[in-house]
Amino acid sequence: MKRSKRYSQALELKETQKAYELNEAIELLKKMPSAGFDETIEFCCQLGVNPRQSDQMVRGSVVLPEGTGKEIRVLVFCEPEKEEAAKKAGADYLGSQEVVEKIQKENWLEFDQCISTPGMMKLVGRLGKLLGPRGLMPSPKTGTVTENIEHAISQAKRGKIDFRMDKMGCVHTGLGKLSFSEEALMKNVAAFVNALRGARPSSVKGEFLKSCYLCTTMSPSLKIQV
Repeated sequence: MKRSKRYSQALELKETQKAYELNEAIELLKKMPSAGFDETIEFCCQLGVNPRQSDQMVRGSVVLPEGTGKEIRVLVFCEPEKEEAAKKAGADYLGSQEVVEKIQKENWLEFDQCISTPGMMKLVGRLGKLLGPRGLMPSPKTGTVTENIEHAISQAKRGKIDFRMDKMGCVHTGLGKLSFSEEALMKNVAAFVNALRGARPSSVKGEFLKSCYLCTTMSPSLKIQV
């Protein structure tokens, strides 16, 4: 595969066989040639699980202490009497039958978090095949199916992210922006790693976090020690 000049220059800074300390990895990513926009810091981890076993599914959520670096657009499905409270809490969109149809017919997905009250899940459940693969489906396990929608909206706006293992047993998510300070990025990564460890299924034996990598949107990945 042909690499861009910028990518090739970044690759020259990387020690291929090295597992970097977190602060070293962040410092190196900041030294790599810029792509011309504020890149996302991305974290990827291969888990020591069997993805075929239902009791070894890994999912959870965490509020990043320094936020995600982007404005979070929140869609809320709730009963009419709760709509005003949802608006005041910061909901960007309020969902009902017409929003479900818009998502189904127009593939409208201009939101980053979807929250629902339990009573609305019969309606929202129709969107499982569309929202599930994108990590947008509300779930009690991540606190996005709740009667306390004001709290859920507040958490989302503060930088709450949901994570879920893929079919290969990997977790991949963004943990901030390259413009963040080194200290802020270290706090976000540490918070996520702690949440990931906390989501370890009891049936998993042996090493859980097998190999972890950090990169920016456009950079080579760096193996890190966690």
